[in-house]
Amino acid sequence: MYNNSMRAVKIAGSAAILSMTCLFIASCSSKKEKDPGEVIVHNLSDPDMLNPINYQSADAGYILSHMYIGLLGIDFRTLQLVPILAESRPVIEKTPEGGMKITYRIRDEATWDDGSPITAKDVEFTLKVIKCPKVDNQNNKPYYEFIRKMLFYEDPKDTRKFTFLCKDVYILAEISSGDLSVLQRKIYDPKNLLGDFSIEQLTDSASQITENPKITEFAKDFNSEKYQREKGFIAGAGAYEFVEWQTGQKIVIKRKDKWWGDNVKNNRNIYFENHAPKLIYQTINDQTTALVALKAGNIDVMHGIKSKDFVELDKSEKFKTNFNPYSPPMLAYSYLGINTRLPKFSDKKVRQALAHLVDVDKIIQKIQYGLAVRTVGPILPSDKKEYNTDLSPYTFDTELAKKLLTEAGWKDSNGDGVLDKMIDGKLENFTIDFSYNAGNDERKAVILMFQEEARKVGIQVNVMAQEWSKYLDNQKNHKFEMFYGSWIHSPSPSDHKQIFHTESYNGGSNYVGFGNPSSDALIDSIRVELDEERRAAMNKRFQAMLYEEVPYIFMTCPKEKIAIHKRFTNAEVYEMRPGYWESGFKASEKY
Repeated sequence: MYNNSMRAVKIAGSAAILSMTCLFIASCSSKKEKDPGEVIVHNLSDPDMLNPINYQSADAGYILSHMYIGLLGIDFRTLQLVPILAESRPVIEKTPEGGMKITYRIRDEATWDDGSPITAKDVEFTLKVIKCPKVDNQNNKPYYEFIRKMLFYEDPKDTRKFTFLCKDVYILAEISSGDLSVLQRKIYDPKNLLGDFSIEQLTDSASQITENPKITEFAKDFNSEKYQREKGFIAGAGAYEFVEWQTGQKIVIKRKDKWWGDNVKNNRNIYFENHAPKLIYQTINDQTTALVALKAGNIDVMHGIKSKDFVELDKSEKFKTNFNPYSPPMLAYSYLGINTRLPKFSDKKVRQALAHLVDVDKIIQKIQYGLAVRTVGPILPSDKKEYNTDLSPYTFDTELAKKLLTEAGWKDSNGDGVLDKMIDGKLENFTIDFSYNAGNDERKAVILMFQEEARKVGIQVNVMAQEWSKYLDNQKNHKFEMFYGSWIHSPSPSDHKQIFHTESYNGGSNYVGFGNPSSDALIDSIRVELDEERRAAMNKRFQAMLYEEVPYIFMTCPKEKIAIHKRFTNAEVYEMRPGYWESGFKASEKY
């Protein structure tokens, strides 16, 4: 992983300097031609893809939100659901059979780029794509299981009204039904391969049609690279269109000359505020280099700044002249994921011992500079109703960790300083390969701290930096032992199925392999409980279950660290990630 050759270090250093120099020269040479309204946003790495159904990385979602839109969205300012494609929030009714009816109408102004109207049939097609068995979006499918069919209205003059018929009551029914990124069939299914299948078939009989040639052909095409990064195949109903993707350098999208949303006069919200003529997402996968570029004025917006760097920004006169710093609370939590299905981690006492080796309080003070608070589970401490205050965070206690490891059968039988144990008839040393995304120095610092404490009790930790796409792919395919992760929250009821249900192990986001019949049953019950008090009690039980089993070592809810150029007169920051709405920025006339 690391090359200790001095020659290699010198070559790498020279290459980095050359790269930075080229970046600055390129920026300076084009400065006269740059529209001051353009917004250059720093990305630590390229997104995994720009397919609005299949993507997994958060950075992809931020970019896609300007090119694709749904029926509804969560307003950054109010954290409330607001209509985008829909003319209003839906009418929701319970059915005698125990399900729900959710009725929408799409705005009259809504059109595709070719001028054709966006209709209920486009919503139907999008839902078919999500439910198509071979489409590579397993992490997304659980949120749409509850919708069984669609009802269309017979009036030929109104093709924009429709009803979702739902087989179950679901706590996220409104937000999930409204959140799908509506796709144009003629772009994403030009052969109309999904035309032969109904939503009901795709919901109730998916296993029976999985091998259908049309299903296979559609999914293979839809999952292909062209719908992930090629111009002409990335096209949505949002205000921006895709221009280019230079791998490892930048992604560019530009404001459409004619966008239907400009004709909407009433019910306007942040999703209709799109002033920037161009958004440029600049990839610099080293945070120190990115900060230099920021201070030089080659980046306009940066989030996720290292805590140490953020608190020291006040010392830079150049920064204070040109930028404003912000540290809003963030709807997110960080954790250390453990592959519970590996034999060495199968005993919960081992996982509990590892939790006692993480000095989270020290991490907050020394690495995060106080810009975070502790958490005990996936419900954020700011949620006063559902956060389980009866659970005390795991203490940093190496002696207790040793005791638990001994009880789990780990000891140093040969005196080499490393714990060992007979597993499947073979003496195994206790080693851990601990991965993180390359370029994230804070995560590296946390893992190095853990490495030292683990060494003291006889565990050897190998620290492994991985390129972002490989890092994500390894988690998805369970090719890890431990990793540093984080999840972004939305201000909506928590549905734990995607992350913690056993059905989400293959294809979903249950990377760590947590779960049993009891935890699955509790998750399933939470998903359909509409009574807030009962659901809060159930969520507290679920947090206690995770606390006992330790598939994650829950650590902190961080504050965001953002810098935005002062030339944008209306820049605001929010709790929702990424913490700003960059397309809404307006540049001052003096620039």
